[in-house]
Amino acid sequence: MKSCFFYFFLSIYFLIYTPLNAQTMSREQMIAYTSAWSGERFEDGRPKIPDSYLERAKNISIEEAWGAMRGQGYYNQFEGGWMMIHEDMPMTGRALTAQYMPTRPDINDMITKKGKEEGRIGASNSWPIDALQQGDIYVADGFGKIIDGTLIGDNLGNAIYANSGNGVVFDGSLRDLEGLERIEGFNAFVRGWDPSFIKDMMLTGLNTPIRIGRSTVMPGDLVLAKREGVIFIPAHLVEQVITQAEFVALKDEFGHLRLKQGKYTPGEIDTKWTEAIKTDFLNWIEENRDKLPMSKEELDNYLKTRTW
Repeated sequence: MKSCFFYFFLSIYFLIYTPLNAQTMSREQMIAYTSAWSGERFEDGRPKIPDSYLERAKNISIEEAWGAMRGQGYYNQFEGGWMMIHEDMPMTGRALTAQYMPTRPDINDMITKKGKEEGRIGASNSWPIDALQQGDIYVADGFGKIIDGTLIGDNLGNAIYANSGNGVVFDGSLRDLEGLERIEGFNAFVRGWDPSFIKDMMLTGLNTPIRIGRSTVMPGDLVLAKREGVIFIPAHLVEQVITQAEFVALKDEFGHLRLKQGKYTPGEIDTKWTEAIKTDFLNWIEENRDKLPMSKEELDNYLKTRTW
C-alpha cells in the first residue's frame, strides 16, 4: 500500500512540476506513468517489452487477451472497425503514440517553432517516424479524419518500415494504397483510404497517452492487431496476459481433442472440470512439453496461481 501511494504522488509531482512541451513527455514522466513496469526501458523511458513476447503475442487470440485483461480490471483496451492492407497478417509491437488535432494557427506556430529548436526535421507528421525503434508500431489518434487526414503515403510508409520493421494503427486515413502494398512486411489498420494530402492537422502529442476509439493507449503498450480488431496490452500485464491466453488455448486444444475422441461430453468440457479431467489435461501437457508456447518455468508458475 505504501508503494502505491509513493507512485501516485510521484506521478502527480511529475505532472505538475516537470516541464512538458507540446510534443512529448519527459523520461521522468514516462517512468512515473508506467511505474508498474519493472523491466528494461528505451532511452525515452518507454517500457521495452522483450522481442520474444512480441512474437508469442502473434499466436494468441484477441478474445483470450481481452478476457485476461478484463480479469485485471482493464475494460477499455480493444477497438474494432478497421480497414487493413493485409487481413491475414497479424501485427504486434510496442506502441509509439502520436496525437493529432485540427490545426489552430497560434498553437501550430508554437509547435513548429519548438520543433525547430529541438532539431526536428520536416513537417510534424514525420516527427513520430524519426522516433521509431525496431519493434515499434506507430499508433496515431487522427480523430477519425479521412479526407485530408492521410497521415502517410508510400514514401513515409517505407521510412516507417525501415525504422521499425512494422506498420501503423491510425484512427485516420492513408493514401497510396498500391505503393504501401508493395512494402513487404508492412501492414496498416486505418479508418479509410483517400488520395488527398494531409491538411489542417497538427501534431499535439508525441509519446503521450492517447485515445483510439474506446481505448486508452500508453506509449510502450503491446499492440496486437488482427483481422477482428486491435487490442492494447499494458506493458506490466504482457507476461501474464500472454501466458494466460496461451494456457486457455491449450485447454481449448485439449478439450477439442477429447471431444473428437468421444472421451468426454460437451457438458463436461464446457463446465467446471472434474478432478479426473484436470489430471488428464495435466498429463496431456506433460506429454506435449516440447510443443508448448511457454517455458516450463512460466507454465509451472502460472499453474500455481490457477484456480480453474
